[in-house]
Parts: sequence; C-alpha cells; structure tokens
Amino acid sequence: MSSVKTPPISLLEKYTGEAFQPLYTGWVRLTGGEARHGRASGVAKSDDGALCVDLRLPSELGGTGGGTNPEQLFAAGLAACFHGAMNLIAARNRIPVRDCSIRVSVTFGRDPSDGLFLLKVDTEVTLPDVDRTIARELIMETERVCPYSKVLRQGCESTVWLT
Repeated sequence: MSSVKTPPISLLEKYTGEAFQPLYTGWVRLTGGEARHGRASGVAKSDDGALCVDLRLPSELGGTGGGTNPEQLFAAGLAACFHGAMNLIAARNRIPVRDCSIRVSVTFGRDPSDGLFLLKVDTEVTLPDVDRTIARELIMETERVCPYSKVLRQGCESTVWLT
C-alpha cells in the first residue's frame, strides 16, 4: 500500500479571511556555480534538501545544455499545480479522470514592447475518456483554482530585498 496521499478536497473550500493566509512556503537558494552565472552554471537547492538541480543554459541560447533551466522549472511547477487542482476538482465533482496529463511549454523570448525579455506559456491538457464539454468546464474551473494560472492572469505580490 502506498504512503503517498492526495490532498483533501477540503482545500477547495473558499477562504473568507481578510488577509493572505500562508499555507506553505517553499525556499530555494541558487548559486552561480562555475561560471558564477545562475542560468549558465547555477545550482538550485531547496532548504529541505528535496530539490537539488544543476542549471545550464540551453544550446538554443548558446549554452552547453546538460542541465535544467528556469523555463523547464516553471513549466514543471505549473504542470504539477494544474494537474493537482484539476484532480481535486474532478474528485469533488465525481468526474472519473484517468491518465490525465498536462504538458506545459514556457518560451523565453524578446518583448517587442521594451526590447528585453518575456515568457509565453502554453498548457495542453489531455483527458482521455472525459466528454469534451465536461473536460472544457473542468479546465475552466481549474484555471480559476490553480494559483499558477492565477499568477499568469493576474500577476502576484512580489518583493525583492538585499540582505
């Protein structure tokens, strides 16, 4: 028997407080590695030790490849969150979802408005054996619930400080 448990459906209950209520904070520290450049040779480690990945600049951007990159990490986070939210919503609504998969692309490119950089995100949902009308409704509800989707639509509070 597996010890891995799905989160409770009660997480979908509406919060009625007046201020942001933190539920969990993930911490990752990134160092620059050999090139002293996080994107080219960085190492990302979570404070709990569960994550430790080498970052490498993809060959498409002139790097050597051979490691992950920020776009892949963002895509993985979005895909995991979207998949989890979708499965909770499906369970709450008693919609059998088998073999669901989420494929996310995060494209790094040039922003024509300021000449700098921009990300473009596309999410592909595969829901075999689910009626397409029900699947579309499930996806729309997931977009409302998934915090990554909300960040993509609305942005989020963000601070940067020097220690």
